[in-house]
Amino acid sequence: MTAHPSPAVFPYDPGGFWDEMFEAPGRVRPHYAPLARRLATLSPAEVERRQRTADLSFQARGITFAVNQGSEGVEKIMPFDLVPRILTAAEWRTIERGLEQRVRALNLFLHDIYHEARILSDGAVPADLVLGSRGYRREVRGMDMPGGVYTHVVGSDLVRDHSGQFYVLEDNLRTPSGVSYVVENRRVLKRTWPQLFHENDVRPVEGYAQDLLDVLRAIAPESADDPTIVLLTPGVYNSAYFEHAFLAKGMGVQMVEGTDLFVDDGALYMRTTRGRQRVDVVYRRVDDDYLDPLASRPDSILGASGLLAVYRMGRLSLANAIGAGVADDKAIYAYVPRIIRYYLAEEPILPTIRTYLPNEPGDLHYILEHIGELVVKAVNESGGYGMLIGPHSTRAEQEEFRQLVRANPRGYIAQPTLALSRHPCWVEDHFEGRHVDLRPFVLFGRELKVSPGGLTRVAMRPGSLVVNSSQGGGGKDTWVLAEGGSGSTST
Repeated sequence: MTAHPSPAVFPYDPGGFWDEMFEAPGRVRPHYAPLARRLATLSPAEVERRQRTADLSFQARGITFAVNQGSEGVEKIMPFDLVPRILTAAEWRTIERGLEQRVRALNLFLHDIYHEARILSDGAVPADLVLGSRGYRREVRGMDMPGGVYTHVVGSDLVRDHSGQFYVLEDNLRTPSGVSYVVENRRVLKRTWPQLFHENDVRPVEGYAQDLLDVLRAIAPESADDPTIVLLTPGVYNSAYFEHAFLAKGMGVQMVEGTDLFVDDGALYMRTTRGRQRVDVVYRRVDDDYLDPLASRPDSILGASGLLAVYRMGRLSLANAIGAGVADDKAIYAYVPRIIRYYLAEEPILPTIRTYLPNEPGDLHYILEHIGELVVKAVNESGGYGMLIGPHSTRAEQEEFRQLVRANPRGYIAQPTLALSRHPCWVEDHFEGRHVDLRPFVLFGRELKVSPGGLTRVAMRPGSLVVNSSQGGGGKDTWVLAEGGSGSTST
């Protein structure tokens, strides 16, 4: 698709990065042209007024996330930029096909490693890497999951490089968060600036909660004719608590904490004002280690004693399955292309980023020599923690990470520093480019469905490559255009 000059655009310098909206100064990508024309008609005061209105709407609706550090308190309003990110129907088809392929292959991988482990005996993936992963759970070996599905909710992070190519940065297969902001970003933008939707046919995102409910019903034990479903939250101080409450309300199910649950006579129950009620399906937002104090951490109060035994007897379904985390181990990530070829006999549709594993001597040497050029990540951390961005680091930080990698090679990976794509964002009184990524969400029950769009995360700080909300990042509404790309608005 060839970009063309827009008859009227707002002042903006796309810089030397791939810009989602501009090909060059004054040259707008065709699918952004209606949006660019509308933005160009507004004064800075008008844009600022709409941005303030959006911020107030987030505050009024209590759209927050929690952080456990810093001086700004525990709970913060989710930063939001009102200029939407737009994907064409063709771009989305590639993303959708690539994610479907990836999720199917990873589920086959999970079933295999907990049963015959053919991929390990064939040497396609190193056995010590899998069996030594913190996400590998021996207690679920031999268990058959409903439909063979381990990952019912997946949030894979995609980035676009300087050439415009999408890459998978990492997979989130345990308790991925952020989908509530996908829906709320859309609601707030429609309320704040409905005129933006008049010239584009945008695919809807508001049905996610009901789609998730369909998945949870589909995986219920066969003995449950009318399954009782609950959402298990760690509690109000969890960073994603807003999302837990949002999804429970959207699905019409009870949100519970570990103290609300107990096991009796081989079944899981929740306490209610009318007495105990049996639970058949748990959409859990609690990590494996904390689900059952009898099986893992005896100090946990976030789960229920005996839950694992009920699960192993097939009298309870969990989404996502216990043990799914081994497949989003950052070291296993390096082998996902091989996993796709092994189980599906297909080439990966979405490429992965070159990944160096310090437990390989050649890779270790390269990392230590080139650490100032690489992004080094701890395999068991998330949210932007435990990470070194080499080009933005000091010599002291680089030396610290050299020592960490030498001391624990299995605990780290390294990747080249990508020039993440940028998008115009409203900053004080003008538009500036900020780096972005994309987290689409995949649901897998009886069938596999990729929700259109996803969470575009924004590195709000100038020059930053860290988009995580816990590190100062924010979000945008993400539009997927329907086939044809423009016309009447879809709601």
